[in-house]
Amino acid sequence: MDYQNLLYKRDDRHVTITLNRPERRNCLSSEMLAELDDALRATGTEGEVAGVVLAANGPVFSSGHDLAEMAEMTEADLRELFALCTSAMTAMAGIPQVVVAKVHALATAAGAQLAASADLIVASTEAAFATPGGKGGLFCHTPMVAVARPLGRKRAVEMALTGDTIDAATALEWGLVNRVVPPAELDEATMDLLGRATRGSRYAKGIGKQTLYAQMDMAVDDAYEMAMDVMATNAARGDGAEWPKAFIEKRRPVWTHTG
Repeated sequence: MDYQNLLYKRDDRHVTITLNRPERRNCLSSEMLAELDDALRATGTEGEVAGVVLAANGPVFSSGHDLAEMAEMTEADLRELFALCTSAMTAMAGIPQVVVAKVHALATAAGAQLAASADLIVASTEAAFATPGGKGGLFCHTPMVAVARPLGRKRAVEMALTGDTIDAATALEWGLVNRVVPPAELDEATMDLLGRATRGSRYAKGIGKQTLYAQMDMAVDDAYEMAMDVMATNAARGDGAEWPKAFIEKRRPVWTHTG
Protein backbone atom coordinates (compact mmCIF):
# COMPACT_ATOMS: atom_id res chain seq x y z
CA MET A 1 0.00 0.00 0.00
CA ASP A 2 1.24 3.47 -0.91
CA TYR A 3 0.97 6.07 1.84
CA GLN A 4 2.55 9.50 2.27
CA ASN A 5 2.86 9.45 6.06
CA LEU A 6 3.25 5.76 6.80
CA LEU A 7 5.38 2.83 5.74
CA TYR A 8 3.41 -0.38 5.18
CA LYS A 9 5.26 -3.68 5.02
CA ARG A 10 3.82 -7.17 4.85
CA ASP A 11 5.47 -10.58 5.10
CA ASP A 12 3.87 -14.03 5.17
CA ARG A 13 2.12 -13.59 8.55
CA HIS A 14 2.62 -10.04 9.77
CA VAL A 15 2.15 -6.43 8.77
CA THR A 16 4.32 -3.58 10.07
CA ILE A 17 2.82 -0.08 9.99
CA THR A 18 5.40 2.61 10.70
CA LEU A 19 4.67 6.27 11.38
CA ASN A 20 7.06 8.06 9.05
CA ARG A 21 7.00 11.81 9.65
CA PRO A 22 10.08 12.07 11.86
CA GLU A 23 10.65 15.70 10.89
CA ARG A 24 7.25 16.50 12.48
CA ARG A 25 7.75 14.18 15.45
CA ASN A 26 5.15 11.86 13.91
CA CYS A 27 2.35 14.22 14.84
CA LEU A 28 -1.08 12.83 14.07
CA SER A 29 -2.35 15.15 11.37
CA SER A 30 -5.65 14.49 9.62
CA GLU A 31 -3.75 12.93 6.74
CA MET A 32 -1.73 10.69 9.04
CA LEU A 33 -4.85 9.55 10.90
CA ALA A 34 -6.76 8.87 7.69
CA GLU A 35 -3.91 6.76 6.36
CA LEU A 36 -3.55 4.93 9.67
CA ASP A 37 -7.29 4.19 9.80
CA ASP A 38 -7.21 2.91 6.22
CA ALA A 39 -4.10 0.78 6.79
CA LEU A 40 -5.50 -0.86 9.92
CA ARG A 41 -8.95 -1.56 8.52
CA ALA A 42 -7.57 -2.85 5.23
CA THR A 43 -5.27 -5.18 7.17
CA GLY A 44 -8.27 -6.37 9.14
CA THR A 45 -9.73 -7.88 5.97
CA GLU A 46 -6.58 -9.89 5.25
CA GLY A 47 -7.38 -13.32 6.64
CA GLU A 48 -3.83 -14.63 6.27
CA VAL A 49 -2.32 -11.86 8.40
CA ALA A 50 -1.96 -12.93 12.03
CA GLY A 51 -0.51 -9.83 13.62
CA VAL A 52 0.39 -6.16 13.23
CA VAL A 53 3.37 -4.22 14.56
CA LEU A 54 2.79 -0.50 15.04
CA ALA A 55 6.11 1.33 15.01
CA ALA A 56 7.56 4.78 14.31
CA ASN A 57 10.67 6.32 12.78
CA GLY A 58 12.67 9.15 14.28
CA PRO A 59 13.45 10.44 17.79
CA VAL A 60 9.79 10.48 18.93
CA PHE A 61 7.17 7.74 18.69
CA SER A 62 4.43 10.34 18.32
CA SER A 63 3.94 13.84 19.71
CA GLY A 64 0.16 13.64 19.39
CA HIS A 65 -2.14 15.84 17.35
CA ASP A 66 -0.77 18.37 14.88
CA LEU A 67 -1.25 21.57 16.90
CA ALA A 68 -0.51 23.80 13.92
CA GLU A 69 -3.36 22.14 12.06
CA MET A 70 -5.68 22.33 15.06
CA ALA A 71 -5.03 26.05 15.51
CA GLU A 72 -6.58 26.73 12.09
CA MET A 73 -9.67 24.56 12.61
CA THR A 74 -13.22 25.54 13.45
CA GLU A 75 -15.16 23.65 16.11
CA ALA A 76 -16.83 21.60 13.37
CA ASP A 77 -13.42 20.79 11.88
CA LEU A 78 -12.14 19.72 15.29
CA ARG A 79 -15.11 17.41 15.82
CA GLU A 80 -14.31 15.77 12.48
CA LEU A 81 -10.65 15.46 13.48
CA PHE A 82 -11.45 13.76 16.79
CA ALA A 83 -13.98 11.48 15.11
CA LEU A 84 -11.30 10.43 12.63
CA CYS A 85 -8.82 9.92 15.45
CA THR A 86 -11.34 7.80 17.35
CA SER A 87 -11.93 5.68 14.25
CA ALA A 88 -8.19 5.02 13.85
CA MET A 89 -7.71 4.24 17.54
CA THR A 90 -10.67 1.89 17.83
CA ALA A 91 -9.67 0.10 14.62
CA MET A 92 -6.90 -1.63 16.56
CA ALA A 93 -9.38 -3.33 18.89
CA GLY A 94 -11.85 -3.90 16.07
CA ILE A 95 -9.66 -5.84 13.66
CA PRO A 96 -9.14 -9.57 14.32
CA GLN A 97 -5.35 -9.42 14.20
CA VAL A 98 -3.21 -8.90 17.29
CA VAL A 99 -1.69 -5.39 17.30
CA VAL A 100 1.57 -4.79 19.17
CA ALA A 101 2.87 -1.24 19.57
CA LYS A 102 6.67 -1.07 19.48
CA VAL A 103 7.39 2.15 21.38
CA HIS A 104 11.00 3.23 21.14
CA ALA A 105 10.74 6.81 22.41
CA LEU A 106 8.36 9.47 23.73
CA ALA A 107 4.63 8.97 23.15
CA THR A 108 2.67 11.99 24.27
CA ALA A 109 -1.00 13.08 24.23
CA ALA A 110 -2.69 11.39 21.26
CA GLY A 111 0.62 9.59 20.68
CA ALA A 112 0.20 7.95 24.09
CA GLN A 113 -3.41 7.24 23.13
CA LEU A 114 -2.18 5.55 19.97
CA ALA A 115 0.18 3.27 21.86
CA ALA A 116 -2.40 2.50 24.55
CA SER A 117 -4.98 1.58 21.89
CA ALA A 118 -2.85 -1.35 20.71
CA ASP A 119 -3.55 -4.79 22.18
CA LEU A 120 -0.03 -5.05 23.60
CA ILE A 121 2.91 -2.68 24.08
CA VAL A 122 6.62 -3.45 24.08
CA ALA A 123 8.62 -0.40 25.11
CA SER A 124 12.28 0.51 25.04
CA THR A 125 13.92 1.66 28.24
CA GLU A 126 14.21 5.00 26.41
CA ALA A 127 10.45 5.28 25.90
CA ALA A 128 8.23 7.58 27.94
CA PHE A 129 4.55 8.46 28.07
CA ALA A 130 2.65 11.65 28.88
CA THR A 131 -0.77 13.27 28.64
CA PRO A 132 0.45 16.85 29.03
CA GLY A 133 -2.88 18.62 28.62
CA GLY A 134 -3.33 18.58 32.38
CA LYS A 135 -0.64 21.21 32.79
CA GLY A 136 -1.84 23.34 29.89
CA GLY A 137 -5.04 24.77 28.48
CA LEU A 138 -6.58 21.72 26.80
CA PHE A 139 -7.09 18.61 28.90
CA CYS A 140 -6.27 15.31 27.17
CA HIS A 141 -9.90 14.17 27.14
CA THR A 142 -9.75 11.70 24.24
CA PRO A 143 -6.22 10.40 24.90
CA MET A 144 -7.26 9.49 28.44
CA VAL A 145 -10.02 7.20 27.16
CA ALA A 146 -7.32 4.76 26.03
CA VAL A 147 -4.60 5.64 28.52
CA ALA A 148 -6.75 5.51 31.66
CA ARG A 149 -8.18 2.05 31.11
CA PRO A 150 -5.04 -0.01 31.85
CA LEU A 151 -4.27 2.14 34.92
CA GLY A 152 -5.79 2.19 38.35
CA ARG A 153 -8.07 5.17 39.02
CA LYS A 154 -5.60 7.17 41.13
CA ARG A 155 -2.71 6.64 38.72
CA ALA A 156 -4.86 7.64 35.76
CA VAL A 157 -5.98 10.78 37.55
CA GLU A 158 -2.41 11.64 38.51
CA MET A 159 -1.18 11.22 34.96
CA ALA A 160 -4.07 13.26 33.56
CA LEU A 161 -4.00 16.13 36.05
CA THR A 162 -0.25 16.62 36.40
CA GLY A 163 0.64 16.11 32.75
CA ASP A 164 3.91 14.62 33.99
CA THR A 165 5.94 12.26 31.81
CA ILE A 166 6.37 8.75 33.13
CA ASP A 167 9.33 6.64 32.09
CA ALA A 168 9.08 3.12 30.71
CA ALA A 169 9.77 1.47 34.06
CA THR A 170 6.90 3.39 35.66
CA ALA A 171 4.63 2.59 32.71
CA LEU A 172 5.39 -1.10 33.28
CA GLU A 173 4.72 -0.83 37.02
CA TRP A 174 1.44 0.99 36.35
CA GLY A 175 0.28 -1.59 33.80
CA LEU A 176 0.39 0.65 30.74
CA VAL A 177 2.92 -1.53 28.89
CA ASN A 178 3.61 -5.27 28.74
CA ARG A 179 7.41 -5.39 28.37
CA VAL A 180 10.35 -3.02 28.77
CA VAL A 181 13.64 -3.95 27.14
CA PRO A 182 16.91 -2.24 26.17
CA PRO A 183 16.76 -0.49 22.79
CA ALA A 184 18.93 -3.13 21.13
CA GLU A 185 16.42 -5.83 22.10
CA LEU A 186 13.24 -3.98 21.13
CA ASP A 187 12.75 -5.56 17.70
CA GLU A 188 13.38 -9.08 18.95
CA ALA A 189 11.17 -8.67 22.03
CA THR A 190 8.34 -7.24 19.93
CA MET A 191 8.39 -10.13 17.47
CA ASP A 192 8.72 -12.67 20.28
CA LEU A 193 5.59 -11.37 22.02
CA LEU A 194 3.72 -11.05 18.73
CA GLY A 195 4.68 -14.62 17.80
CA ARG A 196 3.40 -16.03 21.06
CA ALA A 197 0.23 -13.92 20.93
CA THR A 198 -0.63 -15.08 17.39
CA ARG A 199 0.02 -18.83 17.64
CA GLY A 200 -2.92 -21.15 17.06
CA SER A 201 -6.03 -20.51 15.01
CA ARG A 202 -6.27 -17.05 13.47
CA TYR A 203 -10.05 -17.35 13.44
CA ALA A 204 -10.23 -18.27 17.12
CA LYS A 205 -7.82 -15.46 17.99
CA GLY A 206 -9.94 -12.85 16.22
CA ILE A 207 -13.19 -13.98 17.83
CA GLY A 208 -11.44 -14.26 21.18
CA LYS A 209 -9.97 -10.78 21.05
CA GLN A 210 -13.24 -9.13 20.08
CA THR A 211 -15.25 -11.05 22.70
CA LEU A 212 -12.69 -10.26 25.40
CA TYR A 213 -12.93 -6.53 24.78
CA ALA A 214 -16.74 -6.64 24.62
CA GLN A 215 -17.18 -8.52 27.89
CA MET A 216 -14.76 -6.30 29.79
CA ASP A 217 -17.31 -3.47 29.57
CA MET A 218 -20.23 -5.60 30.77
CA ALA A 219 -21.62 -6.57 34.15
CA VAL A 220 -20.42 -10.05 35.18
CA ASP A 221 -23.73 -11.80 34.48
CA ASP A 222 -24.00 -10.23 31.02
CA ALA A 223 -20.37 -11.04 30.30
CA TYR A 224 -20.90 -14.71 31.13
CA GLU A 225 -24.06 -14.83 29.03
CA MET A 226 -22.26 -13.51 25.98
CA ALA A 227 -19.11 -15.58 26.58
CA MET A 228 -21.09 -18.81 27.01
CA ASP A 229 -22.90 -18.22 23.73
CA VAL A 230 -19.72 -17.44 21.80
CA MET A 231 -17.83 -20.36 23.35
CA ALA A 232 -20.58 -22.91 22.66
CA THR A 233 -20.93 -21.75 19.07
CA ASN A 234 -17.21 -21.94 18.41
CA ALA A 235 -16.62 -25.21 20.28
CA ALA A 236 -19.08 -26.92 17.95
CA ARG A 237 -17.37 -26.14 14.66
CA GLY A 238 -14.16 -25.38 12.80
CA ASP A 239 -10.97 -24.90 14.75
CA GLY A 240 -12.87 -24.88 18.03
CA ALA A 241 -14.02 -28.46 17.43
CA GLU A 242 -10.58 -29.48 16.16
CA TRP A 243 -8.88 -28.50 19.43
CA PRO A 244 -10.40 -31.22 21.70
CA LYS A 245 -10.36 -33.81 18.91
CA ALA A 246 -6.62 -33.37 18.43
CA PHE A 247 -6.07 -33.61 22.18
CA ILE A 248 -8.03 -36.87 22.47
CA GLU A 249 -6.34 -38.34 19.40
CA LYS A 250 -2.91 -37.31 20.73
CA ARG A 251 -1.92 -35.41 17.60
CA ARG A 252 -1.11 -31.88 16.62
CA PRO A 253 -4.19 -29.89 15.64
CA VAL A 254 -4.64 -28.98 11.99
CA TRP A 255 -5.95 -25.45 11.82
CA THR A 256 -8.20 -24.36 8.97
CA HIS A 257 -8.51 -20.88 10.51
CA THR A 258 -12.28 -21.12 10.20
CA GLY A 259 -15.23 -21.42 12.54
